[in-house]
Amino acid sequence: MADVPTPTQTPQRTRVNGGKEAATDKSAVTLPADADVLARAQAGDHQAFAQLYTLHKRRIYSLCLRMVGNVAEAEDLTQEAFLQLHRKIATFRGDSAFSTWLHRLAINVVLMQLRKKGLSLISLDEAMEPNPEEGPSRSFGAPDLMLTGAIDRLVLERAIADLPAGYRLIFILHDVEGFEHNEIASMLECSIGNSKSQLHKARLKLREALRMQNRQEARP
Repeated sequence: MADVPTPTQTPQRTRVNGGKEAATDKSAVTLPADADVLARAQAGDHQAFAQLYTLHKRRIYSLCLRMVGNVAEAEDLTQEAFLQLHRKIATFRGDSAFSTWLHRLAINVVLMQLRKKGLSLISLDEAMEPNPEEGPSRSFGAPDLMLTGAIDRLVLERAIADLPAGYRLIFILHDVEGFEHNEIASMLECSIGNSKSQLHKARLKLREALRMQNRQEARP
């Protein structure tokens, strides 16, 4: 990945700890260690910003890699996410945990890139089309107990990476990142029904991939 970007603007005051305003003069207030790093980064401290990068880069890279399935592209998107952080860090007001805020910022960066590439989500009609091999119908969006047991993490990661882009994206946003279908629909500019149906299809494909893996491992 490229070098850590450094802040160029120094806001007069920052908001941390649930949105409360705090002076950047550390003699006036004592902050927890993590909040102090954030406050200093917001105030233009280059070393503090580098600390934030070091603390969060691995998780943000992992998120990007899961969403796009390409190492080089994930590295570029990770760098872009931290460039966006450089530009927007002063706007963080503590309404949520900083890690959550940064996570959403990174997701938005990935989604913007996917839109530029023209990612097309499978139509709702196609996703809802019955398939005799799917077995009994299930409620779209309900927890999939077949995917929550003891599964080899690497096998599951590979299966997720092999999903079609639209399926993979919604599975990660819903089952990994924990977004609700109405949030996903807003992010992807699709219907809630489309989000639910593609999650259903993604789970079916994952279950089939895991069954195939189990069959291969069971062969003498």
